[in-house]
Order: sequence, then structure tokens, then C-alpha cells
Amino acid sequence: MHAAPPPARDRMNGDTPVMHDSLREMKDGAPLGRIGSLAVRLARNEAEVAAAQEVRYRVFYDELGAGKGRLALDRRDADRFDPVCDHLLVLDDRLPGPDHRRIVGTYRLLRQEMAAAAGGFYSQDEFDLPGLVARHPDQRFLELGRSCVLPDYRSKRTIEVLWQGIWAYCNHHRIGVMTGCASFPGTDPAAHAEALTYLAHHCRTGPEWDIRAVPERYCSMELMPIEEVNARSALASMPPLVKGYLRLGARIGDGCVIDHDFCTVDVFVVLPVHQIADRYINYYGADARRFAA
Repeated sequence: MHAAPPPARDRMNGDTPVMHDSLREMKDGAPLGRIGSLAVRLARNEAEVAAAQEVRYRVFYDELGAGKGRLALDRRDADRFDPVCDHLLVLDDRLPGPDHRRIVGTYRLLRQEMAAAAGGFYSQDEFDLPGLVARHPDQRFLELGRSCVLPDYRSKRTIEVLWQGIWAYCNHHRIGVMTGCASFPGTDPAAHAEALTYLAHHCRTGPEWDIRAVPERYCSMELMPIEEVNARSALASMPPLVKGYLRLGARIGDGCVIDHDFCTVDVFVVLPVHQIADRYINYYGADARRFAA
């Protein structure tokens, strides 16, 4: 989970979001959403998945310093989960070349049934997601991760079109709960003491959706006295991803985890679809729900 949730409609640029409503389009890789020259759809073939992995490498390794000491000779960020995931792509139609060279953003989507085929969820090495899933046998879970956008495209339009695709995907597959890690930069939780303490006291999951970091990697998020936390500065210091998910209605699990491979401090986000804020349901819902028809 590395991308921010959708901001309010950007009325200044004059672009009108468009979403399509055919099941065939979901299967064939036709656009699930569009704003201006940006379109979002699922990857259709191995070349497009490989291109998405190259985008991830450029952001996570070249820009953010992940995987220090390791070098992928093909300059692709890839792991064993990629073959069982769906890969959501944002493409800019204005760029030259074939489609797989027009990818400017990506998000990896791992459905519960596909996680079972892969031997589990990606994030379960950090958090007890299998335990949460087991407590909700009536829900279909979706793990979101490996989301990134190239620097020149980190705008409201790109994030909005990306979330058009996620919303359409959730409706098509009747997803009940979205989950995944959100990251703070660096490997020192104390550097984010105010924000993490605020999350621990004001944004925790309730008993129904509670999830905890695995014991051997658990780090407390309560890093300073709560009376010393300034809510405004705590929120201002959070990554856009975390703030955006809180706006949507997401809650945060118990404990954070240091991810040394990606040089981040991870928290776990739980977002039951029925708890998504009404303004986002109204913005995306009417057209995207047709994918579930």
C-alpha cells in the first residue's frame, strides 16, 4: 500500500472521470477508468507485468533505496507473489511506444483465494492477517501492495484514476475488506513518534477487525505520552497514504514493523468496504458497481 487514496475531484483541470461497465472490459484489459489522457486497467500479459515491475524498481530501489546490497540484474522488483496477483496499471496515452512503455503507475492486488494458492498473503510475515481472515469467513479479503507512481505523475489525477480501478475491481470481485501495509520512511519508529502514538490512541481497529504485528517483529507505536501529542502536527507528519486511508474510514492495527529490505516502518491498514466514507462511495459507486452485475 504505497499510494494515497483518492482526493476530492480536481475541478481545475476540466477533466471528467469516466468509468466503463462491461465485464468483458475487466477481463480483456480495457480501461476501468479514465481521466484525460490517463487510463487504468489490469495488465494483460507478461510483458506488461514485467514493465510494472520495472516501474516498481525505479521507485523503490533507485529512488527510495530499497534492497540495499542486492541488485536485480534485470532491474525489476519481482517476487513469488507476482504470478498470482492482478496488476493494476495507469497508462498515459500521450506517451509514445507500445502500451507496456506507457505505464506511469501500478498497484498489486492479491485476492484471498489467490493468496491461498501462493501459500499465504505477502504481509503475513509482518502481521497476523491469516488470523483476521479466519475470524471473518463471510468476507472476501483483498491485499493491496507495491503501489507506486513515477515522480512526474504524482498528482490528483493519477491517484484518482488509480482508485477508480481499485473500486471497480472490488465491486467486480465482491471484495468485503481491503487490507495491506502503509509505510513510513526509514527504519527508526522513534523518528515518527508523534504520528505513530496518535495512530495508536485515536485510529486503532476495534475488536471486530483487530490485527497485531507478529510477535517476533512487533514494535510498539506508543512512543511518547499521549498528552504531549499535537493532533495537527501528528497528522501533518504522516505520509499521504496513511492520511488518505484514514479519510476513507480505514483503521490501523496493533504495532508497527521495521522492513529492512524496503527501509520503511510499516503499519497495517484495515478497510471494510462498507465503512468507506460516503463521499467516496458517491463519487465512484454508481458506475463501478456495474462491474459486479
